[in-house]
Amino acid sequence: MLENGSEDYLSGLNPPQEEGVVNTEGPTMIIAGAGSGKTRVLTLRMAHLIRAKNVDPFSILALTFTNKAASEMRKRVESVVGTDARNLWMGTFHSVFSRILRAEASKLGYPSNFTIYDTDDSKSLIKTIVKEYGLDDKLYKPNVVYNRISSAKNRLVSWREYINNPIFKEDDASNMKPEMGKIYKTYVERCFKADAMDFDDLLFNTNVLFRDHLDVLNKYQQRFQYLLIDEFQDTNVSQYLIAKKLAAVRRNICVVGDDAQSIYAFRGADIQNILNYEKDYPELRVIKLEQNYRSSQNIVNAANSVIRNNKGQLEKSVWTANNQGELIDLIKATSDNEEGRLVASSIFEAKVNNQLKNSDFAILYRTNSQSRAMEEALRRANLKYKIIGGLSFYQRKEIKDIISYIRFVINPNDEQAMRRIINLPKRGIGPGSIEKIIVAANEHNISVWEVLQKAGGYLTGRVATVLDQFATLIKSFQLSVEKRDAFEAASLIAKNSGLLKELYEDKTVEGLSRYENVQELLNAIKEFTDDEGREDKSLGAFLQEVALLTDADNQNSDDTDFITLMTVHSAKGLEFKNVFIVGLEEDLFPSQMMLNSRADLEEERRLFYVAITRAENKLSLSYALNRYRFGRLKTCEPSRFLEEIDNSFLNIPRRTSMKSGSDSPSQSYYAKNFVNNMKSQTNRRFVKHTSHSPSKNFVPSDTADLEVGMKVEHPKFGFGKVIEIDRDGTNQKAKVDFENNVGEKTLLLSFAKLKIH
Repeated sequence: MLENGSEDYLSGLNPPQEEGVVNTEGPTMIIAGAGSGKTRVLTLRMAHLIRAKNVDPFSILALTFTNKAASEMRKRVESVVGTDARNLWMGTFHSVFSRILRAEASKLGYPSNFTIYDTDDSKSLIKTIVKEYGLDDKLYKPNVVYNRISSAKNRLVSWREYINNPIFKEDDASNMKPEMGKIYKTYVERCFKADAMDFDDLLFNTNVLFRDHLDVLNKYQQRFQYLLIDEFQDTNVSQYLIAKKLAAVRRNICVVGDDAQSIYAFRGADIQNILNYEKDYPELRVIKLEQNYRSSQNIVNAANSVIRNNKGQLEKSVWTANNQGELIDLIKATSDNEEGRLVASSIFEAKVNNQLKNSDFAILYRTNSQSRAMEEALRRANLKYKIIGGLSFYQRKEIKDIISYIRFVINPNDEQAMRRIINLPKRGIGPGSIEKIIVAANEHNISVWEVLQKAGGYLTGRVATVLDQFATLIKSFQLSVEKRDAFEAASLIAKNSGLLKELYEDKTVEGLSRYENVQELLNAIKEFTDDEGREDKSLGAFLQEVALLTDADNQNSDDTDFITLMTVHSAKGLEFKNVFIVGLEEDLFPSQMMLNSRADLEEERRLFYVAITRAENKLSLSYALNRYRFGRLKTCEPSRFLEEIDNSFLNIPRRTSMKSGSDSPSQSYYAKNFVNNMKSQTNRRFVKHTSHSPSKNFVPSDTADLEVGMKVEHPKFGFGKVIEIDRDGTNQKAKVDFENNVGEKTLLLSFAKLKIH
């Protein structure tokens, strides 16, 4: 143990933090607001148990969600108590429970050295089972089946319960997958026969072990005197039940989390674990860490004004003693392409004016496909960046597949492109056949394209016929490219190659994401052809431009000074001095897939809350009035979340201006680029308007009675006149011309609070 007294590690803690550290007995819930120092409290609580309470580190179990978090916490504990920290049972749920399962494997009929299948192993096995049963692999796709089985296991539904549950049977039948239960059963049996567990089994089988072997449960209940869980809001049913069983005897369980940051329902996380925690422990001690040490007052207040709209949450009031900080910039762009330019412009100007580094900035978005416009703008501005939690847009497999088709159509001598696409979608052309094509080309000193066009002269049997069909397909694409612009030709290639259809039919989260990415590529090509100042709008010209962009993506891996681009989900737990949240539009953020229930919408709002609270000093929010989607320019509405931020926290950022005469080549290039762009761009920002106080008798009217010409009152925008109503579809809208320089606003009638006067 270290010297210097037993209480020095408590210095600098605020009263709630200290309470969370020293009150170690009994069930405790530490509600930790964003930036409130929860990791410090959790690690010092463990250090206090060891140092002040003389608790054996072997009897402390700490569960986290990432190995990185576990490693960081262990180091922090070690800095206080010394090498004793290495004896803590600390790690992810999966790593800790696999350790227990290996020790007790024989109880479940497994050897101690059982194999752990990763996702690819599991999907490969599922694919084999589907094939063996002679089922349609387009219906029973590995992704779909795997996710269904995973969801069942995380809810502790065994294959026996699944098969005998009429609700599951009916659901599978309605989805044209009546054999799902049989596949689940066979999958479990084959894993067991192979002495293998998948990741979900590590939780599922730990529950089975503790359920069926009370002696084993008792052993670990006695061993772990204290149980601590980080990010408790992210636990699923299976994880919480294990923890609850382990703590049942001593009840020394401390959970740390923030319901306002519960954003992983799609992974099985159950927010009810934290919302209803007190029901399981009536004697629960609740400690609230409400002081935010990360962000400025304006950012904290803006986050609070958003999250208070959620009904399902634990009561807390996050505050900060930090300075007031800058008001939040709201950036309004005419298109997603311009949004990228404006964000890049703002970053460049902030760097020049405030002597900031690239690493001081982060751009957060709802979906990976949004990175494309941001990447292109940053590249043109010569600003270094890095995609976190995802590949660079043009490096994603589905994008490289389509680009390779385009490359091969334009240059059929491109051997690498041929290798990539010749069996996409699958045509039964294996590596052996590809090598024969290469060998024939080399032996006869001709191109691979010449071999493909006369496949019968170099290969025999079915493969020759398939190759001939492939060559015919490429020739048809070549003819189309000559007659069409880049967008029309690329759309035809994507469609007729079969790649777009294959992605469209994959309805998993991953499949939808890949399909969206291909659509985003087509959107980029559409923007390319819609550029009136561009003479050459051919597919070859677009390909050349993309090649130049992707070449600029080769950055020094040792260089840590880059702008961070990532989804909001990937950003959880991180912080940056300056944050841009982009794409704040209805159906994008909140996502159109999360508008089916209040629970879904509230998760989206929590996701926005997480995004806001990543910012330390400066926050900027942006949206586009138009965004390319499926090759069409779609009119967008600002996100409802923007309306939930109190106006007093918003600001009109001054118009971006570039100083001339810079000595920096990149700056002068950038200045010229943006000056040209800004000549035709106006009205980029929100117009800040006079604050409106609703009438005393303000009660929203039934908008079903709304008509053009009516005078209405909005609680924030004030009085206005209805000038247009669109009642087509479910998202009915009204355009209102408001007074006091507010101007025209398009409002969703299902969401807007309007009083008819």
